[in-house]
Amino acid sequence: MTVTSGADLTGLPQGDLRLLQSPVAQRLLASTELARIAYVASDGTPRVFPMLFHWTGTEVVLSTFGGAKVAALRARPAVAITIDAASTPPEVLLIRGRAEVTEVDGIVPEYILAHYRYGGPEQGAANIAAVDHPGTRMFRIAVRPTWVGVLDFQTRLPGGTSPEEFERRGRS
Repeated sequence: MTVTSGADLTGLPQGDLRLLQSPVAQRLLASTELARIAYVASDGTPRVFPMLFHWTGTEVVLSTFGGAKVAALRARPAVAITIDAASTPPEVLLIRGRAEVTEVDGIVPEYILAHYRYGGPEQGAANIAAVDHPGTRMFRIAVRPTWVGVLDFQTRLPGGTSPEEFERRGRS
């Protein structure tokens, strides 16, 4: 999904997938901020796990070498993801969807792309070389957004309030 030039996205409600085209969402999807994926673990308790990610234009792809989260995501694929920048004002991208977990022989291609984006060419290549061995198996976790929210704390605020209403919160 690409930014629609000249499109006015400010009136879109939270949840609208077209919010992925907003400048805030596009910046965060191209950033080196971590994605934090929230899911329900096998013991029924909620978990949040920070991960490198790659945006394909239609899916947020996270990769792992295994662990308990793979079984948990297969059992309960409903997830929430946040990618946010601790700037002033903060920028936040919220995504909900279902995780599709696929086992991959070798290194997940999006894992390679993420390492290059996060670390640059030299560090990315070193990171991949450190884990790319015969017999390596990974899991590709793909989340296609079904709900999208954007907060910029200027025009898009929590609870869908106006800037004036947000300013008055907590006052008598």
